[in-house]
Amino acid sequence: MPRNAETKTNAVRIVEQSRLPFTVQSYDHSDGQIDGLSVASKLGQDPNRVFKTLVTRGASKKIYVFVIPVGKELLLKQAAKAVGEKSIEMIKVSEINPLTGYIRGGCSPIGMKKLYPTVLDAAARDQTQIFVSAGKIGLQLGIAPLDLAGLVKGEFAPVTEEE
Repeated sequence: MPRNAETKTNAVRIVEQSRLPFTVQSYDHSDGQIDGLSVASKLGQDPNRVFKTLVTRGASKKIYVFVIPVGKELLLKQAAKAVGEKSIEMIKVSEINPLTGYIRGGCSPIGMKKLYPTVLDAAARDQTQIFVSAGKIGLQLGIAPLDLAGLVKGEFAPVTEEE
């Protein structure tokens, strides 16, 4: 997809500057269906290759980002263990924009206001390319999981239920 003003989000600019290979795919969201499984379907992608970005707060009040397959749930105990916290909880939807600069449904792990500790679910390692939000609703960025981890200084850990 040629990149133009519509596809030039912060996340896309950062990946372009990194010179890493990536793709950008858009999808129609005029029906209001922006949940992860709907997005995977609209992209014609296996839901195991499409990942959602979840923002959490640890017992220490630190913010953490988890990138997990859209069809899975974050296991809070495993997530807490992965980042060395006693417990983890999801942040409120109203906190997403002030903390990340993004909105619900368009939150990318790349290009947040701050570089928060980021964990990619171990399942990402099994994929050659995964899709994450490109920073706005209707736009997804395809990138190799190791490249994404390098960009966001992320680590891999099992934070969702096993198949």
